[in-house]
Amino acid sequence: MIDPEQAHYFSSNADLDSIYPERIRKLSKRHWTPLGVAKKAAQFLAAKPGDKILDIGSGVGKFCLVGGFSCPDQHFYGIEQRRELIEHAEAAQALTGVENVTFIHGDFTRLDVTPYNHFYFYNSFYEHLVESDDRIDDEVDYSEGMYNFNARALYLALDSKPAGTRVVTFHSLLDEMPQGYQLAYSSLGMLLKGWIKV
Repeated sequence: MIDPEQAHYFSSNADLDSIYPERIRKLSKRHWTPLGVAKKAAQFLAAKPGDKILDIGSGVGKFCLVGGFSCPDQHFYGIEQRRELIEHAEAAQALTGVENVTFIHGDFTRLDVTPYNHFYFYNSFYEHLVESDDRIDDEVDYSEGMYNFNARALYLALDSKPAGTRVVTFHSLLDEMPQGYQLAYSSLGMLLKGWIKV
């Protein structure tokens, strides 16, 4: 149970960002999901109690923490390839007291997505297409080929899921979305989109 002192972190985006070190806060506007967006996305994805929701490229865990706080009947998972970001996410989880969240250090393209019901994607692959000044760090190999490889892996993963699967995309080029998904929700000038597989 989250006490009021911990709950205040979820009262504004600035309060939530204050949890993280300065270097991570500076990356927030470009790379981490804003509090309001995370709430909207989580509420769309929380279709029924017990659902397992996966954030692909979860960074420092903001979406998962907001989702876990806002939707206590679901469990949120975040997979992230950078160990440092996982450590920041776990530290933030400990500070906020959100229990229904699990962070996974690993490569999404090697993850079995069978256990997960719904997915959140804040175009974590786009980093491969931008100039170095807009990247998180120099810890991964960047290329258009890697962008295409990752987008294709996500496309196939989503295509394998059953009808009723929900996906939220934020700032996506939609290269990862199979044709079987219909747009069911949009916000923020179509930057935030909710999809359901039919």
